[in-house]
Amino acid sequence: MRNRVRRLSLLLLVTATVVGTATDRSTRRPPLVLGGLQVIAADFHVHSSMWSANGVTPWGLVLEAERQGLDALAVTGHNQVLDSKIARWFSRAIGGPTVLTGEEIHALHHHIIALGIERMVDWRQPAAAQLDEVHDQGGIAIAAHPLKSFWPGFDAAARARLDGTEVCHPMIYMGDRYQQELEQFAAQVPVAAIGSSDFHGLGRLGMCRTYVFARANTAEAILDAIRAKRTVVYGRHGAAYGDATLVALAETRPELREHATRDRARSALDWIAIAAGLAGLVGLVVTRPIAYPAASPEVPS
Repeated sequence: MRNRVRRLSLLLLVTATVVGTATDRSTRRPPLVLGGLQVIAADFHVHSSMWSANGVTPWGLVLEAERQGLDALAVTGHNQVLDSKIARWFSRAIGGPTVLTGEEIHALHHHIIALGIERMVDWRQPAAAQLDEVHDQGGIAIAAHPLKSFWPGFDAAARARLDGTEVCHPMIYMGDRYQQELEQFAAQVPVAAIGSSDFHGLGRLGMCRTYVFARANTAEAILDAIRAKRTVVYGRHGAAYGDATLVALAETRPELREHATRDRARSALDWIAIAAGLAGLVGLVVTRPIAYPAASPEVPS
């Protein structure tokens, strides 16, 4: 009986893996074009693996980005770029979202998202020197969650070199103060408005996403669009940030605001995969072999 339960449990786990993988591949929607530009739904601040305190693999991030309806994402490891290169390779292999290579430059007094780079930027340099190195590699630099405590890390030279700043981050839903501080920093650096999830395995990848109005869904076109400030972001209480003309265009498509603020609903197959996986794990635990201690040898009298 125990062996039959174990075989059934293994079958359930295999079923869960197959069905779960199949349902993770969302149907790709046709490109949305507004004002002659393609609207790219993107998350530019996403973490993976042990380097960034996240148990989700780089390829797992690609599949989850698809599930959340993202057209592009940037995997931004703490002071490393390896994860982003793995994610880019995997996404190209399966025809998934556009993956921008990147790094979160994790310094003591400031954090910077570097996009479109191939080599790690040394976090021990002054902020302005870090930004110059990002630009020398052909990339762009975004101030990551620049709350008041981070402002001293961005001196005048650094602020003048930024290409974007996060005005939407999941922490804004913890209180109005956080949204106000991000807005106050953005008012001092008239650059592209960026929204990011800062995904570490919890919460939702794609939360606070950025809508980029680009000429094509390629890494180069996305970087060019951010340099040109062609972005729209939805924040707390439905506030919209970015180029006023593009915000007006985005408002003609209510689904953009909706997708920025909620999860994709799980299908029946999703729930079947989850239930089968849990049942299989429980079955394996319950029927695990029990190791009995060896009998003590008899001691002659």
